[in-house]
Amino acid sequence: AGIGKCVAMELARRNARTILACRSRERGQAAVEEIRAATGNPAVVLRLLDTASLASVRAFASAVLREESRLDVLVNNAGVTGLPFAITSEGLEQTFATNYLGPFLLTNLLLG
Repeated sequence: AGIGKCVAMELARRNARTILACRSRERGQAAVEEIRAATGNPAVVLRLLDTASLASVRAFASAVLREESRLDVLVNNAGVTGLPFAITSEGLEQTFATNYLGPFLLTNLLLG
């Protein structure tokens, strides 16, 4: 939803292969279908990613590096605010992990 969906829509309109990295399979797939229908671009795909989980970030990056021949643009758009204090299963504060650590790790893993 929001900025991320708008960016994905515009990339797909420009005929780019577009990977939506989403936490929710259901909401992500709905966005994929909407973007495909609006743009006529069949190369819009869903991959699951939770930036609050460093294991999820590592798995996502590994899959992208294995499955994609190249990556031209990365848009880190995940973010949360107003959550109650919580610790992830990896022992990190959830907001910090989601907004900073996950995107930082993802970017560095994809740089090669």
